[in-house]
Amino acid sequence: MTGSSSSPQIAVIGLGYVGLPLAVSLARHFDVIGFDIHVGRIKELKSGHDRTREIDDKTLSSTKLGLTSEVQTIKGRDIYIVTVPTPVDDNNKPDLTAIKAACRTVGAIMSKGATVVFESTVYPGVTEDVCGPILAETSGLICGKDFFLGYSPERINPGDKEHTVDRITKVVAGQTPEIAQKLGDLYGKITSGGVFLARNIKTAEAAKVIENAQRDINIAFINEVTRIFHALDLSVYDVLEAARTKWNFLPFVPGLVGGHCIGVDPYYLAHCSEAVGHHPEVILAGRRTNDAMGQYIAEQILMRCDVLGPILILGLTFKENVPDLRNSKIIDIINGLKAQGRTVIVHDPLADPIEAKHEYGIDLAKDMRLGAPYAAIVGAVAHKDYLNLNQKDFKELLATKGLIADVKGMWRPMQLPDIFKRWQL
Repeated sequence: MTGSSSSPQIAVIGLGYVGLPLAVSLARHFDVIGFDIHVGRIKELKSGHDRTREIDDKTLSSTKLGLTSEVQTIKGRDIYIVTVPTPVDDNNKPDLTAIKAACRTVGAIMSKGATVVFESTVYPGVTEDVCGPILAETSGLICGKDFFLGYSPERINPGDKEHTVDRITKVVAGQTPEIAQKLGDLYGKITSGGVFLARNIKTAEAAKVIENAQRDINIAFINEVTRIFHALDLSVYDVLEAARTKWNFLPFVPGLVGGHCIGVDPYYLAHCSEAVGHHPEVILAGRRTNDAMGQYIAEQILMRCDVLGPILILGLTFKENVPDLRNSKIIDIINGLKAQGRTVIVHDPLADPIEAKHEYGIDLAKDMRLGAPYAAIVGAVAHKDYLNLNQKDFKELLATKGLIADVKGMWRPMQLPDIFKRWQL
């Protein structure tokens, strides 16, 4: 090891939405190198720009964080923190390809005495039963003797400038009590939210995987009652306004559940559950309900859209005011409309056009006005640009008797002329 226990040398593996903010925060206190296999990502960050918008250009340009795509640059570090994606495959099964590859990368260059910490969301047992053996095999070292494992689940919420990595409580676990305390001290240096030492690594893994599964189930309940209230000719937003006056009512809203966490983590929990012989009823029911919302919304739009012509979708990212396209469920609305022969034009001022084309085969419109007048306008993502649309904008964009489909309820207070039809969740 090259650093001391009080000032370890750290490498952060993976510089996406999770890894970059963590690496920048750590670099304020320690010698840190950020590693990413994508040369283009490193080049971009070295130029002082982060396309995820998690780190502003001024902060990125002034950080002491080292950046590299060369594996040998991070050889012999004291602590390796792995923050690579853990998605699901086409069958909604855990895809551990990236985390296994990261283990082989770290195992090839780590030295005796190193600690390897995982922040990626996994089901209980992955750190010790999957990652540990790969690291041991690749390095030739003995896990628990020559090197040690740790786990500290990420809690990054893309676009959230309040609950940042330097303000939240960090759950930390180690292979031994000594490693847990060492990592607790490390993370304690970077966050004002404090550190919680979990009983063991599997407990910390389990805590992470239920955090988002819980949110998924709560949203599924709201999505289900939304469909019930529609059948009763009630607006769920009107109902929620009344229900929220009770002090302990949970303020969830309906919508599409995408992204890298809430729409994915429940499948990790379900996989773990099935592995021990328990069929998860509630978890998978919530997933089915939420995964069906895109098609439901498309059907509701088609039922009400009587005008011929293209349909404009406003927003493609998985949530408002972020450029993150991962696991966006807007594509389900788009595919549902296209399946019935409708021409769909998609606009999003934050999404990367190249990524949109690569991930979803969609050519983003540069100007939402070019295809007007539209048969329908679908407010799919509540970007601030869309919140600012007014009556004049809709008159320019929408055909007479055209439909305004307000998926996010962002135009509820707006009075609209009778020449337009209106629908919302």
